Amino acid sequence: MITFDFVSYMKEFSNLDNYDSKIEKIKYKLKTEDMTDWYDLNKSITEDVINDILDTSDYIKDNCDVFIIIGTGGSVLGAKGIIDAFKPYFKNNNPEIIFIGTSLSSTYLSDLIDYIKDKEVIINVISKSGTTLETNLYFDYLYKELTKKYESDELNKRIIVTTDDKEGKLRELVNKEGYKSFVLPSNIGGRYSTLTVVGLLPVAVFGLNIYEFIEGAKGLNKDMAFSHAIIRDALYREGKLVESFTAYEPKLLSLLELAKQLFAETQGKENKGILPVASINTADLHSLGQFYQEGAQILFETVININKTKDIYIEKYDKNLDELNMMISNQVAKSHVKNTTYSNFITMNELTPYNIGQLIYFLEISAATGAYLLNLNPFNQPGVNEYKTLVNKELLNENK
Repeated sequence: MITFDFVSYMKEFSNLDNYDSKIEKIKYKLKTEDMTDWYDLNKSITEDVINDILDTSDYIKDNCDVFIIIGTGGSVLGAKGIIDAFKPYFKNNNPEIIFIGTSLSSTYLSDLIDYIKDKEVIINVISKSGTTLETNLYFDYLYKELTKKYESDELNKRIIVTTDDKEGKLRELVNKEGYKSFVLPSNIGGRYSTLTVVGLLPVAVFGLNIYEFIEGAKGLNKDMAFSHAIIRDALYREGKLVESFTAYEPKLLSLLELAKQLFAETQGKENKGILPVASINTADLHSLGQFYQEGAQILFETVININKTKDIYIEKYDKNLDELNMMISNQVAKSHVKNTTYSNFITMNELTPYNIGQLIYFLEISAATGAYLLNLNPFNQPGVNEYKTLVNKELLNENK
């Protein structure tokens, strides 16, 4: 169960009823416009695809030591966020799951090749177009390494491709070599793809029940997501330009990274939007906390808490650590309000797949709704495409 508190540490608004007609129009857009199949969970993930995911994940678990997911942005952030949230701090999963494609570090790639040389490996490369630079580079490099390690028949069992169903470089490779493939839904963008095969295959390999994530999303009271979007928009129009997604459990950091991408790419256009940042407390209370408390009044927080994790009792305070965390988070919010640093609170009773599925769906709806409130297209990213164009042009010039 998740609870939402958008009142206790928030200013009073007198005009939120003005949003009612706008939200009704946005609900219609989310059901009818292009790139919105993620909003209908029956479209984003079907029973046939779930069965395919489960069969494939069983094969992966039985046939490799290391499962490598190659992608960038939304292709990996959701699955990584989920797995990091449930992974023990000091124990690797079997098979070990590694996400790559989010940097161009030669040291990382060299160390990775050395690390997997004596291990059995399966790769899942994820890209709709097959042209993303980082994904392409890492996949091509590892693909060549695996061709040295495995005969073609065995290699065929160790490449999984998630891409467009009809076209693109990776679809051509699948058609040529017959590799196992999944379809990246055409009417869903990468950052909204966590609750599709993109996010759920790695999660199934990790060993979590993917049905629980889907059921959690379906159990969301969507009005809470719309309320979050309304409050964000109202604060933005009063000069709040930065939102800190704050957690008191370090395991949630990768999920905060997903939130950053969702809101930044969805709303950061046409010189509009709130800058999303991530903060992990209590560590950041001793650095960023000073700014939040007494710095420029441009910021508000969305705090994501877990009410109950492990029962670690602290005799000195007659509380367990979870109780201390919750107490601190509330006192911090109470203190921040004095500098008009307002806080929304999202609290999970426990860290469960059901609750995380609900949280991800909540963030997706809020992000898209916020873009519509700014009269923006929630699903494009022209700024990202611009730098990609310049990079590709430079590479072509250098190769002439």
